[in-house]
This record gives sequence, structure tokens and C-alpha cells, in this order.
Amino acid sequence: MKFSLRAFLWGAVSASILLLGIYFFPPVHRRLAWRLDAARTTLRMRLHPAAPAPPTPGETWVLATPSQGATPSPTPVPSATPTPTPGPPATPTPSPTPLPPQVRLTPPKWEAQDWNNCGPDTLALYLRWWGWQGDQYDISRVLKPERGDRNVNVEELVGFVNTQVSGFSAVYRVGGDLTTLKRVLAAGMPIMIEESMLFEEQYWPNDDRWAAHYLLITGYDDATETFVTQDSFRGPNRTVTYQTLAANWEPFNDVYILVFPNARTDQVKALLGEDWDPATNRRKALQWAQEAVARHPDDAFAWFNLGTNLLYFERYSEAARAYDQALKLGLPQRFLRYQFGPFIAYFHTGRFHDLLALTEYALKVTPNSEEAHLWRGWAYYRLGERQKAIAEFRAALEANPHYEDAKYALRFLGVQP
Repeated sequence: MKFSLRAFLWGAVSASILLLGIYFFPPVHRRLAWRLDAARTTLRMRLHPAAPAPPTPGETWVLATPSQGATPSPTPVPSATPTPTPGPPATPTPSPTPLPPQVRLTPPKWEAQDWNNCGPDTLALYLRWWGWQGDQYDISRVLKPERGDRNVNVEELVGFVNTQVSGFSAVYRVGGDLTTLKRVLAAGMPIMIEESMLFEEQYWPNDDRWAAHYLLITGYDDATETFVTQDSFRGPNRTVTYQTLAANWEPFNDVYILVFPNARTDQVKALLGEDWDPATNRRKALQWAQEAVARHPDDAFAWFNLGTNLLYFERYSEAARAYDQALKLGLPQRFLRYQFGPFIAYFHTGRFHDLLALTEYALKVTPNSEEAHLWRGWAYYRLGERQKAIAEFRAALEANPHYEDAKYALRFLGVQP
């Protein structure tokens, strides 16, 4: 009897080790890990459901004084919103050249995205179009070493090209429109955007299914009013109507990314005209956002874009009020997974309790959001809760071991990252 029990136990242990080995075999892991994560998410959200939308801020909090014993100065200046490097003087926008009614570029070899990997995969498609030999995993290993990281920002994607891909440059700008997309395509280059999408299934009760996504655009046709897109999630050569793309693009400030060989820099400057200068581009986007909220005062995304463009110019109080209005009108459940402007605006206006409420909601939806952990940590720091701040900064670094803002925060508090 003892021998049989021992044999059974050894067999169970051996089978477990074998199953674990099979599970972590890369091709198997890539197929199954997201399903396990989805099951965990469903269970977590059933046990602790999130509200239908991020909380409406209280607007009652004023700048708090850290408790005695905390170190109130120097005031931290987190770097979660990098200031774009000023470019050379803007090139005047050339006289409009009639655009062809149709453009269709030869698409790159398509590859389905890995789990939470639309940013790296779409950037890989873009670079592959130019002849780059890498793939999405070369990018994700640098930008999201933890495979479960659900978001890669446009700044990170552009930074990868500018620091990791020899002979190439990338820029991002905001406030684009359909003509911007067509003009780049007519010049013989693809263009990448960040947009919204809806999942086909709910992952928790009352899930609104809204999420962010990246697209590579490789053509357009005025006759059918459609763009040709390379969609890392849905497939290659998919057509999207002008109207649908414009609506999906708006929640992300109509941001677009251009990747190009350094030899084509002058051509890109000419294409962008005055938008080549980041500050000029933002001033135009700010005016566009102001006009948008005047036309559609019930559009939460327009108000959010207004806040983001004000934030660029460090007009924190105005930005916070614009974000307040967006939140009052209602934003999707996952919105704070991808955009962090309210965190920054509320921090700089001393609204630390509003910041804690927003980050609490963001972490309920996305527990491994390094940005939410970071700004929650800064709120705790300014409220005199040093140990809680350190814990949040460490959680941010655990979510993304390459997260320089979290390393800076810990060093600022005199703690080794």
C-alpha cells in the first residue's frame, strides 16, 4: 500500500512538472496564457465588480500639507508626460496639391498580435514595410517585459524606433484628420494611429467591451470612402469607412505616428508643414479641441482631448476642469488604462483625493497598470504617506521592470529601486 501511494505521488508530481513544462513552452504559452488571464479577470470582476464608468471627481479637495515628519520638498516632478524635443523651425504648409482618388500601398507581411501586443505588433508591421527584419517580440521585450502588460503608449513606440532601430526615426503628432492620413499615403508611406475598438465578448458583468487599439493604414479609396488597414487583431487588408475610423480615432486625440528612414526626414517635414514643430501642432490641436467642445458640449472625448492639449502647455487647472467634465459625461471603463492626463492634472492642482479615487478605479479594472500605481504613489507622498508611496512605486516597477519613472520616484524618496 505504501509503495502504491508513493508511486501515485511521484506520478502526480511528474505529471504536474510535465504539464507546467508544456504550458510554458512558448508556442503553447502564447495560446493559453491569455485565456487563463481572462478567466482570472472574470473571476476577480465578479467578486469585486467595477462601476460602469470611472468616478466623477469631487472637486472639493485643496492642496494638502504633508504630515509632520514627511519630506515636503523638493516637489517631485514626475516625467510620465515627456516634453517633446523641439524640432527645427516649422516648415510652412505647402499649397494644397490635389490628392489622388485612390492609393493602395503594398502591405507588409502580416503577423497576428500576441496577447496585449497590438502596439509592438503594429509597429513591427510598419517597420517591416520599410524592410526591417525584426518582429513584435523584439519590440515587446524592450517595451513590455511583462507579457501581461496591457498598454504601450505612443511615446514608448516612438522612443523604441528612435533609440533601437538604426537609420530610422519616428514622430507622433495629434489633431490629425482624414486629409492628413491621405496626404501621407499619397506620398507613398503608411501611417499608424491609435483608435478605440469593441471586444466581441464581455470579460466581466456589465463590461462595456471598449478598448484601445493600434492600426496601420496602407491605402484609401474616395469612391467607397474607405481606408485599407492592417489590423493586428482582426486581420490584414481590412477596409474601414471614413466615418467609422474618424469616430474611433477621436478618443485618442486623433494621434498618429510616422516612421521613416532618416534619409526621408526632409520629405516628412514637408508633409507635416507647420505640424513638424510639436508646440505648433499642439496649439492647433488645442484650438481644434476648443471648437469641438463648443460644437458638441456633450462629447466626453472632446472634453478629454481639450484637457490633454491644455496639459501639454502645463495649464493644469484648466486641464483638470476639462477632465472633470469628461468624467461627468462618462468615459469607458478601460479608458484610464490608456490615458493618464487626469492623474497628472489632479496631482499638479493638489487634488490628491480625486487622484486616489481615479487610480483606485483604474487599478480595479487593470491591476497591473504601472501608470496608475505611479501616480497613486505620488498622491500618497504628497499626503505624507511615505510607506504607502514606496509600496505603490514598487508595484509600478513590478508591473514594468523597465519603468524609469518608477525608478526615479524610488530614488527621489531615497530608496534603492
